[in-house]
Amino acid sequence: MTDHQLPHAPRPLLRRPSDGELIDVAGVAHFFRLTGEHTGGRFAFEEFSLAPGTIGARPHVHEGHDEYFYVLEGELTLHTGDGEVTAGPGCLLAATRGTPHGFRNEGPATARALCLYTPAGYENYFRDVHAAVTSGAEATDELLAEFRSRYQTSTCT
Repeated sequence: MTDHQLPHAPRPLLRRPSDGELIDVAGVAHFFRLTGEHTGGRFAFEEFSLAPGTIGARPHVHEGHDEYFYVLEGELTLHTGDGEVTAGPGCLLAATRGTPHGFRNEGPATARALCLYTPAGYENYFRDVHAAVTSGAEATDELLAEFRSRYQTSTCT
């Protein structure tokens, strides 16, 4: 190796359809395809699904990251801070820092969507909640609020 060669040149990362981390939290299947470990903390990417009648997230606000939701199948009822809107395939919601948002599935079919996080890190919230519930804790509003506060997130009242 010469002085001008880098020991580890950056390379693209190919993720196959089954590559990822599945985290089931309160009836929402979060399948993280990319996490902060893959992107140097810059970005996280997940596909999630939720059955009809499932609340994905009650209205909340993030101060430390932005989220972008893109609906693939079914419908999501999205809280936008000004009210709610039903979003079907192809709809995109940008929930930038400081904006209230939330989602649920009131439709008749399972909803699937993508969620992108910038920067990465909020995937650890889902890991924490999943670990707590797996250890026997109940996913109460109080428990979720405690975990959210660790990630600069607060619940809207």
